[in-house]
Amino acid sequence: MSSVESITIGHDEAEQRLDRWFKRRFPELTHGRLEKLLRTGQVRVDGKRIKANHRLEPGQTVRVPPLTAAPSGEAPPAERTEARSRKSDLASARLGEELRRRILHRDDWLIVIDKPAGLAVQGGTETTVHLDGALDELRFGSDERPRLVHRLDKDTSGVLVLARTARAAAKLSELFRGREVHKLYWAAVIGSPQPLSGRIDLALSKQPGQSGERVRPDREEGQRAITYYRTVEHIGRKAAWLALRPETGRTHQLRAHCAALGTPILGDGKYGGAGAFLPGKEVSRQLHLHARALELPHPAGKTLRVSAPLPPHMVATWKFLGFSVSSGPANREEFEF
Repeated sequence: MSSVESITIGHDEAEQRLDRWFKRRFPELTHGRLEKLLRTGQVRVDGKRIKANHRLEPGQTVRVPPLTAAPSGEAPPAERTEARSRKSDLASARLGEELRRRILHRDDWLIVIDKPAGLAVQGGTETTVHLDGALDELRFGSDERPRLVHRLDKDTSGVLVLARTARAAAKLSELFRGREVHKLYWAAVIGSPQPLSGRIDLALSKQPGQSGERVRPDREEGQRAITYYRTVEHIGRKAAWLALRPETGRTHQLRAHCAALGTPILGDGKYGGAGAFLPGKEVSRQLHLHARALELPHPAGKTLRVSAPLPPHMVATWKFLGFSVSSGPANREEFEF
């Protein structure tokens, strides 16, 4: 491309991060060069300067400057770019195979998968393998690429919904925004909360830093965050199995709220420090937070309820702690607390 181009974002490209949009449209453009174009204002959205993590909306216009004359030595050789592309495609294909095996529900409107712990939902500067990069593998003959309508943290496992069409994405996004979707999480925590069940109403705000995304309690300027919790089983004050039902969907809400209760989630060093781990090698140091089930009004009618079994590292911990391991389909009563 040798001249400035203005590209309008369609509904099928909505909710994408700007850097991911560029990677798909202009794979030869390196992330470093894109950052430079953003810093110098050569790339803009609706005439405004933005950052690489800006999420695009339908109808927005992206200003794309000439990309043919990359600074000397900045762009990798063509053969290196091609090799990277082949490697990325292979990784996505393999991930796609695994995700197809983890499908919990599929119909004309949506796909529900059991996301494995450790898989990032979207990519970033140092994240090359992620769910978003493998969504083409979940088309199942559809002309449209599945779309993310909500997210889970990289280290959180469990139920994740994908819309199969732009129409489905619009309806599902509205349901999530309107709090018509009920979510149920399971977590193992250090200690036992007092009281054993209750409601946490603690505002959270994002905290800048070099250690990645993080939130902190902030009653004055934070966004309101509400979580209902119930102790399913506990071992004195050593550890407990909590059922968690978030009424709001703030970043790291459950992790921050459990830490605020004085019972950090097992394996959550970010919010619990050294106190988030049990001694010995019998219990995994992975995060013990699982999106157990989800209930929503299906766009085609009726109610859809989908649940995911505990991941292997949590099954092992449940057995070690003596908790009940059975995790069959969730029933309506599990959401009522």
